[in-house]
Amino acid sequence: LTCCYRKPKTKRAKRFLEKREPKLKENTKNAMLIKGGNANLTVTEVLKDIYAVKKPFAVLYKKKNITRPFEDQTSLEFFSKKSDCSLFMFGSHNKKRPNNLIIGRMFDYHILDMIELGVEKFVSLKDVKNSKCPEGTKPMLIFAGDMFDVNEEYRRLKSLLIDFFRGPSVPNIRLAGLEYVLHFTAVDGKIYLRSYKVLLKKSGCKIPRIELEEMGPSLDLVMRRTHLASDDLYKLSLKQPKALKPKKKKNISHDVFGTTYGRIHMQKQDLGKLQTRKMKGLKKRPAEKSAEDGGASPKKSKSA
Repeated sequence: LTCCYRKPKTKRAKRFLEKREPKLKENTKNAMLIKGGNANLTVTEVLKDIYAVKKPFAVLYKKKNITRPFEDQTSLEFFSKKSDCSLFMFGSHNKKRPNNLIIGRMFDYHILDMIELGVEKFVSLKDVKNSKCPEGTKPMLIFAGDMFDVNEEYRRLKSLLIDFFRGPSVPNIRLAGLEYVLHFTAVDGKIYLRSYKVLLKKSGCKIPRIELEEMGPSLDLVMRRTHLASDDLYKLSLKQPKALKPKKKKNISHDVFGTTYGRIHMQKQDLGKLQTRKMKGLKKRPAEKSAEDGGASPKKSKSA
């Protein structure tokens, strides 16, 4: 077998390949936003607003690309490998499927999941005249609706939206940094996306009073076609390396609230030899001592 891998000739090429090598802790997932060959103004504005929300972990392709992801996926896989993006959103518009968005993710630079959504109503960022969150703010994601837990397609859509909008993993949380909310509601066959800015107001105590101010963008979506990975492939994509799996510790358990319980194994104790606190009330009288010694008579006092 001939190997198609070529060694890098420069240090820059070596660094480039090292960045793309498999890692124990993955980098933050990047998303590519692509316009179809017949994208209209609404779809273009939606892609621009999603790009503004996702920055700096997104790439916006400004040129139109004539492709149909549900029929031919090679071009998307090529762009994914070129830009090192594992998430994508493709926008198009035609008479049969107006204002069409396709959101999906890759596994090993091949399509894993892909869901088609239709935009029925759209309010852009610039249409809402309120203050905006700074670029790169990590959003809080809220999902409402039984469909996200009952229906398999909606459950996979929820997983896909979490992957798309979650942002970087952070070790610590700062209260002032919790200022952006993305709310998804599934009801009556539609998905409503709303975004809010969190305002922390004075409340007279340590805990601030919280108010939500609509910020944009706002989308009313309806699910159309789906292309979901098989159970075996989906399970393979979730596989973790052994180095990341926590080592099981003996005699330690956790409850549903995260409390840690430990079990200690000890030898049987002789409670008769237990050392108690010395108190005057617990002192033994002479009669009790003599009874314990076998009933020996107390010594007679010396005669004068």
